[in-house]
Amino acid sequence: MSKVIGLVVVLSLVFVSYSYAQHEPMDHQQDEMMGDMVMNQEDTNSIAPESKAVEVGNKICPVSGNKIPAPGEKGDMGEAIKYEYNGKIYNLCCPMCIKDFKKNPEKYSKIAEDEVKASQQDAGAADVPQEQ
Repeated sequence: MSKVIGLVVVLSLVFVSYSYAQHEPMDHQQDEMMGDMVMNQEDTNSIAPESKAVEVGNKICPVSGNKIPAPGEKGDMGEAIKYEYNGKIYNLCCPMCIKDFKKNPEKYSKIAEDEVKASQQDAGAADVPQEQ
């Protein structure tokens, strides 16, 4: 009888240890994915006034290429978020894109900034009256 109780105790400890080990890395990954300045679009006003970060204003996610949903809306990948890098705030279509952005921030920040420049040039060209 004592062997059965001992076996039950050992198996319980193994199960609890395995279960805890499975959950701990996920929490760490979630913390890592959230980054230093990640927020929902609804929280954009929560950036401290002393923050010198500038909104880039990209409308396309530099990582996935998906359109950034309007505040309060969800896109194909979920709710859009904002991520701060080098004093600039970039729009990403979902929290999953943070991981890739962090791997190569120079690449993705340039993509976002180029998209904004192109859209500004397109808007500027539309404002110029064309000669006939």
